[in-house]
Amino acid sequence: MGVIKKIYHFYLDGFMTLSPWARTLWVIILVKLFIMFAVLRLFFFRDTLKNKYTNDEERANHVIEELISR
Repeated sequence: MGVIKKIYHFYLDGFMTLSPWARTLWVIILVKLFIMFAVLRLFFFRDTLKNKYTNDEERANHVIEELISR
């Protein structure tokens, strides 16, 4: 646990000493990442296997058939 705590404090100290412009840039980067991975996933990358098949066995068989047929 000591190593993890040291790493945490290393990054915390680094972020606390950033200039206001650097903090603003990091906020913009984090907001963009959130939009890319959370929001876009909800609307554009729906779980089609879950909607088509009722259980894991059917989903696995479909994936296997798709991999073999290609």
